[in-house]
Amino acid sequence: MTTQYDQPPQTAEKPPAPATAPKAPFTRRLWRGRPEDPSWARPALWALLAATFVLYLYNLSASGFANSFYSAAVQAGSASWKAFFFGSLDGGNAITVDKPSAFLWPMALSVRIFGLNSWAVLVPQVLMGVGSVAVVYAAVRRRFSAVAGLVAGAVLALTPVAAMMFRFNNPDAKLALLMALACYFTVRAVEDGRTRWLVGAGVAIGFAFLAKTLQAFLVLPPLAIVYAVCGPVRFGRRLVQLALATLALVVSGGWWVAVVELWPASSRPYIGGSQHNSFLELTFGYNGLGRINGDETGSVGGGGGGMGGGGGRWGSTGWDRMFGAEVGGQVSWLLPAALVLLIAGLWATRKLGRASVTRASFLVWGGSLLITMAVFSYMAGIFHQYYTIALAPYLAAVIGMGAGLLWERREETWAGRALAAASVASGAWGYVLLNRTSDYLPWLKWLVLVGGLLAALGLSFLRRAPRNLALGAAALALVAALAGPTAYTLSTVNSAHTGSIPTAGPAGAGMMGVGRPDGRGEGMRGGFPGGMPGGQSRQGQGQTPPGGTGGQGFPGGGFPGPGGQGNGQSKGQGGQNAQGFPGGFPGGQGFPGGTGEAGRMGAPGGAGGLLNGATVSAEAKKLLLADADSYTWVAASTGSQNAASYQLATNKAVMAIGGFNGTDPSPTLAQFKRYVAKGQIHYYISGGGLGGGMGRTGEARGGFGGVGGGSGTASSISTWVEANFKRVTVGSATFYDLTRKRAG
Repeated sequence: MTTQYDQPPQTAEKPPAPATAPKAPFTRRLWRGRPEDPSWARPALWALLAATFVLYLYNLSASGFANSFYSAAVQAGSASWKAFFFGSLDGGNAITVDKPSAFLWPMALSVRIFGLNSWAVLVPQVLMGVGSVAVVYAAVRRRFSAVAGLVAGAVLALTPVAAMMFRFNNPDAKLALLMALACYFTVRAVEDGRTRWLVGAGVAIGFAFLAKTLQAFLVLPPLAIVYAVCGPVRFGRRLVQLALATLALVVSGGWWVAVVELWPASSRPYIGGSQHNSFLELTFGYNGLGRINGDETGSVGGGGGGMGGGGGRWGSTGWDRMFGAEVGGQVSWLLPAALVLLIAGLWATRKLGRASVTRASFLVWGGSLLITMAVFSYMAGIFHQYYTIALAPYLAAVIGMGAGLLWERREETWAGRALAAASVASGAWGYVLLNRTSDYLPWLKWLVLVGGLLAALGLSFLRRAPRNLALGAAALALVAALAGPTAYTLSTVNSAHTGSIPTAGPAGAGMMGVGRPDGRGEGMRGGFPGGMPGGQSRQGQGQTPPGGTGGQGFPGGGFPGPGGQGNGQSKGQGGQNAQGFPGGFPGGQGFPGGTGEAGRMGAPGGAGGLLNGATVSAEAKKLLLADADSYTWVAASTGSQNAASYQLATNKAVMAIGGFNGTDPSPTLAQFKRYVAKGQIHYYISGGGLGGGMGRTGEARGGFGGVGGGSGTASSISTWVEANFKRVTVGSATFYDLTRKRAG
């Protein structure tokens, strides 16, 4: 089938090659690209991809195992095919991560091949970043110029949150790549009407679902509507094609779900993040509607919706959330310019036919950008800054397409002025973002602002300007626009990122709540929004325990839960107007055992290990490895981060009681007793998570059981262990030998 294009692909030097022209050898095409491309286009693409690869590899090992929660699952998957399939946190298959397992598979295969180390875990993520840049380039290049494609690819590569998450082991890297592919395939379907492209988009979204569940479906409305309206075949056939794409989505995303749900629960790991051992419950609850309305049973502070007044437990909501102090520096540098260029692109294509591929491109990428922004801006549930990597491919494509189209139409006065408006928007907003971290390269904000304004002046008169002056203005606009995000990206790759909530950029960018648990310095970067959780943090607002003035904690003042005697002191500095956990903190003395660094929240006691794991001493490692092969689990500990640290240190299975937060009802006390009776667990490691456990130096018997509506079984287990088994202290860590009964 042939299709009438609304306009030929934009080229600078050569017309499209005749359809009958013989194909060049593959190696030549690999280097040279399409015949109609300028001779420099393909080498420039390879240079961009190589530069992205080197940039993302730089200092990669500084982050160690990054998010130890997921790295432990990678280690387990490299040792056990059953753990690989289900996404178990340990090789003994006690409990899974709180996501589907597909995003873990590339990393687990890498570790199987190259052994357990930081590079084996993180390099697959880097490759996904390079792949995403290539996809965005290819999508923009097909309908616009090679320069437009290169600009789009560079914007994606230099977006700070992208530079962080394509070097981190969360599921978002794979999600971003697959979402970019889905958009690319949809535009290809509009281009030639072939069913295979829509099926490809469905498969991409299906596997994206297996990376991060329902977030993958955010782009379904714009993709489906655009093809239904703009597809080049008759309407009935379009509906059939969309039905086939839906079937492909269901099969590619549903096969794993069906296996998990149909597999006997007694012979598979417990589904982490759920309260009833159900992946469907996890999908539509904690990882689904709960993220929208805030009703997240089993989460930290979950189970109760937002706080009202435009604020939720996870930061302020509203139309400006993507531009706020917590999120803006991660992704929004070129967002104002992208919105200007999106409007201009849709205006420029308003008179083209229904099946216009150029307009469909703006609708697909721009629609995906807008709907994802809207959901992120108003979701009342768990929200972290790094989620915004999902916006990066869409934003980059819109920037490249808009700039490319307006440059081709620069002889029209309005096009030059639209480019000038985009330059002013990026320069002014770059100044605002850089001013938020005023101690970081204080001179750069002025260069960005002045450069953007000068470039806008030149772009305003493109129609009359000599070619060299026009090129100079365009180059200055690009440099000024990318200077800020490039600086933040370089700061990002030059820093280590660990724990559950990483943020990009220099210190002070993306501050969210809770101060350092030791009471020093600024509010915690990447911590709980609003300080455990809710509200904005500020630097240096005094040393305050959670629930006191100066730190905004969980609503109601302090931590929830019954009694307990946490002896540790955990002071934090955050925003004003403190609230704290509902119900007060057990014992009223901060986190049990809560010393520790920013983002660590006091490993390994009490809440220690919730956001990051414990430091495992050589003595503790030696203790756990002694006779390790005689046990299914060398140890068990409350909370996944704490358990993960010991698992990664020993390369042996460690049971995470209660899953990530320690709030999942698995294992029950009866199950745990059976494991101990059978000699399957050697040690219990004190502390960790929010589900219960003893403080490092205290005896918080009540623990944090029931946080977010979750189970208190972890607290019951810790109480039983303490009462019945011999305590062993190794350095600052406390173990209980489950093979030796307590005397008396």
